[in-house]
Amino acid sequence: MTITKGITIEGLSKSYDSLSVIENLNLHVERGEFVSILGPSGCGKSTLFSVLTGIEQASVGEVLIDGQPLAQAGSPFAWMPQRDVLFPWRTVADNVGLGFQVAGKHKKKEARERAIDLLPTFGLEDFADSHPYQLSGGMRQRVALARTIAQDRDILLLDEPFGALDALTRTELQLWLDEIWERERWTVILITHDVREAVLLSDRIYVFSDRPAQIVAEFEVPLERPRTIEMLAGAQATQLELDLLRALHVGSGDTP
Repeated sequence: MTITKGITIEGLSKSYDSLSVIENLNLHVERGEFVSILGPSGCGKSTLFSVLTGIEQASVGEVLIDGQPLAQAGSPFAWMPQRDVLFPWRTVADNVGLGFQVAGKHKKKEARERAIDLLPTFGLEDFADSHPYQLSGGMRQRVALARTIAQDRDILLLDEPFGALDALTRTELQLWLDEIWERERWTVILITHDVREAVLLSDRIYVFSDRPAQIVAEFEVPLERPRTIEMLAGAQATQLELDLLRALHVGSGDTP
């Protein structure tokens, strides 16, 4: 029997009483793949992350991790929400160290030491003893991502991590994320409303419909890696952006 590596979602539906949020969702993410999900606001994208992390239970369907039911796969997901949710009284090193503590493998002192070793990967080595209020929005998001990585999970769930940032900072962090993903090759699912962000970062993109969420379209991103901003001006990227916008209009019930 061949075991399918990665995340497989089969026939997943989620309802709250009479409100259907996700309906018969089927998708797959390979190990080491970067996949984005685009869809209208409130369509159920974040609810999917709640189901994957066990905060919510699916009404119908199942999630398989490397062929195993989610309940038997431990806790493979680390979730980074849109807001950084850093603890203001903790330093950068202690905020990141909390990720190691959550993983249950280190006490506070050891977690801080591990965090300090991790900070250079995120360009934070000079900010170990800084507090969140001393950091820019972009630096805070780097700290939040470092804390997510420190949880030592196999799969990253990124819920609009750059959505609250200004355009310049957002672009800088997108390129930075692509650079470190190229080195680390984490399995990533990114929720975003930014079509260009999805094109810049992803291997594949799913487009969700309005609530209840269903898959309207799936696109391969035909760009070479590593990615650059200049690639977004090319014919392939421009056409893909247009196709994604059309799919989003269809998914929201509008006529393109």
